[in-house]
Formats: sequence, structure tokens, C-alpha cells
Amino acid sequence: MKNIRNFCIIAHIDHGKSTLADRLLQVTHTISDREMKEQVLDDMDLEREKGITIKSHAIQMNYNCNGEQYIFNLIDTPGHVDFSYEVSRSLSACEGALLIIDAAQGVEAQTVANVHLAMKQNLAIIPVINKIDLPHADVPQTRQQLEDILAIPADTAVLASAKEGIGIDEILEAIVERIPAPKPTGAPSMQALGFDSYFDTYKGVVTHVRIFNGELKAGMQVKLLHSGKNVEVKEVGSFNPKPYAREKLQVGETGYMTANIKSPQEVKMGDTVTDARNPSPALPGFVEIHPMVFSGIYPINTSDYEHLKANLGKLQLNDSAFVYQPETSVALGFGFRCGFLGLLHLEIVQERLRREYGMDIIATYPSVIYRVALTDGTLKSVDNPAYLPEPTYIAKIEEPMVKAFVICPNENIGDMMTLISEKRGGVDHTETLDSRRVMLTSLLPLNEILIDFHDRIKSITRGYGSMDYEHADYRESDMVKLDMLVNNEPVDAFSCIVHRDKAEGRGRALAAKLKEVIPRQQYAVAIQAAIGGKVVARETVGALRKDVTAKCYGGDITRKRKLLEKQKEGKKRMKSFGSVNIPQEAFIEVLKA
Repeated sequence: MKNIRNFCIIAHIDHGKSTLADRLLQVTHTISDREMKEQVLDDMDLEREKGITIKSHAIQMNYNCNGEQYIFNLIDTPGHVDFSYEVSRSLSACEGALLIIDAAQGVEAQTVANVHLAMKQNLAIIPVINKIDLPHADVPQTRQQLEDILAIPADTAVLASAKEGIGIDEILEAIVERIPAPKPTGAPSMQALGFDSYFDTYKGVVTHVRIFNGELKAGMQVKLLHSGKNVEVKEVGSFNPKPYAREKLQVGETGYMTANIKSPQEVKMGDTVTDARNPSPALPGFVEIHPMVFSGIYPINTSDYEHLKANLGKLQLNDSAFVYQPETSVALGFGFRCGFLGLLHLEIVQERLRREYGMDIIATYPSVIYRVALTDGTLKSVDNPAYLPEPTYIAKIEEPMVKAFVICPNENIGDMMTLISEKRGGVDHTETLDSRRVMLTSLLPLNEILIDFHDRIKSITRGYGSMDYEHADYRESDMVKLDMLVNNEPVDAFSCIVHRDKAEGRGRALAAKLKEVIPRQQYAVAIQAAIGGKVVARETVGALRKDVTAKCYGGDITRKRKLLEKQKEGKKRMKSFGSVNIPQEAFIEVLKA
């Protein structure tokens, strides 16, 4: 046990975590040169396409130092703010963390957030200043930021370049020296923490475990403390990077176990696995994560509903920050209301459903949870505009706020403040990080930063800005429900809750988009955006018109007028009885926009 080291790699997005993991695997000969490729641990095609890590990956390496054989259990973690839950879960299975900082970009918003997570868990932190081979790398400045922003002594930093393989041996030696060996908890029997899982068609649910006490081997009867279920362990093993079976897992080791668990609902992330005959107390799990963004996901073909339900269960097993519950919509039929941590998370989940599970799906406009105080004194949480009560019963609506930390170059402060005020936010205070950059701490409504806030920061700062946010609290706001009426009938899939000041602009944009996609009828169709009973925007889809006067050539004008009057009456009658069927493609087009 004294020769085991458990550690993870944490950093801001794109600071070189996955590249460093590649080098560590290469130097320790865990992966042969023949199998080696860029970002070898990012096995999802989405990760390779976007160049980001989405899932944490656990892997075991052997390292020889001063004639002794060491076992390293490495977990590579994501860097994007939407996947910080993956990071917090990985940290709970480790005793130390490698903190990677890009020498050219310095400390960024997510670096600060991840260091706080690691310090909360009392982990040993080894700072690594990466990319020192770049021509514009500024190592003295980065060392200074380590001390000023993160309060980590600069002389503890290891200089490296993962791409060129510089400093890799120093990092491995620092892991041996500075990260403590795991210690048993002293519980009466086996204790293991389930920190991740995935679904295998042949083996059922495969749970990633870190052994804190005792040993785990095939054939044991274990108990899952959360569900209270007793199961028999079928197989245990480690990742190298492919899973391989072993006889047993001992104290301090990280690996996987399979048991006769067939349903994804039986496994909870952060659950303690213990001996069924002599159970130990539960290990401290993770904080229950609450989704920030909600969106409805519906199958395009209604017969795929059960198929979608099964696939969402498998996906939730692999991504425990994702939650879902059934809901129905007049326009879209049966589907699910899904909760996500942010917009990138939403985009990734939708894309994974399409690629990994072959689902044809449509998603409604993302919304957040509003707290509605009713006139009778009760509080109601609303995450779907369809469930918002009538305005006469509402005393006030509170919207969720976030505390956003935006790091940007000095010359962009004015533009950033304009963007924050445009998003109905306010800057609390600014902090100078170094001669080039400042950090703005601001309070913003979550609703406003959902769609394009992150992209706008990147475009304003030409890619040098970064942001991180945390949930603040609720604040009373003048929110209204914007309904879209097609031929005087409200369409629930397009309704949304917006601030009164922005409702008209939003209504105009939606009406213009709907005008493009709704097919023309025999009569003029009105598309209106309304708040309560007041129409704030309108577009009209022109009627398809048959030329009834074509047969009259010459002759008296009264004959033509008579035919036109007759046509007008027919259209009037058709309009009062007719209903506009909005095609499925129209929903998809509008929700994409």
C-alpha cells in the first residue's frame, strides 16, 4: 500500500491535461508506441472532435523509482465549467492532484475553481507549469500568479512541456515524493467508493471503485448502502487503459467491479460498497448536484418513446449530473424534461443520444427554475413555462442568479462591462491579477448567460477571456410569460419566460422565424407574440390565392367583383373553421434558431 499513489490532473480547458496524461502513459510504458495516439484517453468521438475532455478517465500505471516499483492510479478530468462535477467526483478518489497551468495564458477562471475544489478535499497539490517551449511563454509571470492568486509557493512548481516531453521525469518523481500513500479508514470491513459507472451490454452496470478499506474480490457478497441491495461481485479489475480482470483490489487501489446489477437505477454515484455480512458505515459521498438548465427532449418519431427512456437511463449512469423526468406537450407528444449543468452539457448529451444510441430527438428552448410566490402565500418552483400560473394569482417571480468571475485583458474591461449590463447584471468589484489582466466579479441572472454569454466573452477578448460561475441566490424580477399564437391558438412548445424589457424583441424574432417555416394556407394566418392578453409582435403568412377572375376576359367589372366577393366569403368561413397544422420540421427549425 505504501507504494500506491492516487492522483488526478486538474486545469482550465485547453491547458494540456490530456497531452500530459499521454506522456505519463508513454514514459511509464503503460501504452506501447504502436497503440499511442494523441489524447489516447479521450475515447469518445465527440471528445476528439471538439478537442475537450467530457468524461474523467481512470488508468493504472507502473513506475520504477530508486529500485522500487510504484503503482500510479491516474484520473484525467475535464476542464470546462459545465463538467466541474466530474472533477469533484474524481478528487474524492485521490490523495493528490497535478495542477496544470499554461505558461502562455497563466491562471484562468477554471484553474481557480478547481484549486478550491482540491483544497476543500485536503489534497496534496503539485503545480506544473506546462507549454514552456512556446515562444510567448512567460514562466516568471506564471510563478508570480501562482503565489498571488492561488497562494501556492512558486518554488514548488515543476516546469514542463507535455508535447515535447520536457520535465516528465521530474513530475513522476514529485508524485512519489509529495503525494501521500493511501491509508485504511480503520472500518471493521471492506469499504469502497463508487465514483463513476457505465453500462456494458454484456456485463450490465460496470462501477468504478476506489477501495478505502479491506479488499474486494470476485465472488464476494457486497451491499450498496444507498439502495440497500445485496449483490454478488462477478469480476474486479483495473484499466490499462482497456479494462483487464484481476484477482482482487486492495486498499488504496482504483479499479472497477461488475455484479449482477441489471438496472441503471440501482447504482448511485458516491455510494459506498461494503461487505454484506458485516457492513461498514458510509463514506462521505459527493454533494448532490442540482441542474441549472432545463430543456424538454422528445423523440421525433413518437413510437421511439420507450427506446428513448431506456437510453436516457444508460446515459444517466455514465453522467450522474444529468437528470430527467417524463412530461407531455400538446405539440410534441410524450417526452422528458431534462436537467443539465449548462449549455455545453446540454449540447453534449443531445449529441451523445444521437450518436451513441442512434436517437432522433428534438429539444425545446432551454429554461431555468423560477420561484413563484402566489397570492395565497405558497411558493412554487417552475421550470417549464406551461406550468406558470395565471398572472392574477402571482404575487412575485424570483429568478436564479449566478456569481460570475470573468477574467479578461485590461483593454477589454469597457466592452465586458457593457456586455454584463446588457445581460441585466452588475459588476461587484474588479481585481487586478497582473499587468495584463483583470478579474471582474459580477452578479447576473442565470437566464441571461444561458445562450451566448460564453461565446460573446470569447469574441470580445479574441479568445483570451475566460469565465467561471457559481450559483448565488434568487432575486425578485419582472418576468413575464411570452406566448406565441398561431391563428389565435397558443403553441406551448414556443412559449417562454422572459424579462418584460426583452419580451418584445424576443417575440419579434420568434414571429419572424415562424413566418419562414409555417406553410401557407388558403387563408392569411396571423402569428402573434402575446404577454397575457396584450399582443406585442405580429407577422402574417400570406394566403394562397386562386385567380377566380381568370375566366372573365373583358366584360363588366361587376361580374369580377361578384366572383371576388364570393371568394372572400369562402376564405372567411375557412378561417373560422380551419386549423393550422405546424409540421414537425417547423418546430425543429425554430428551436434550432
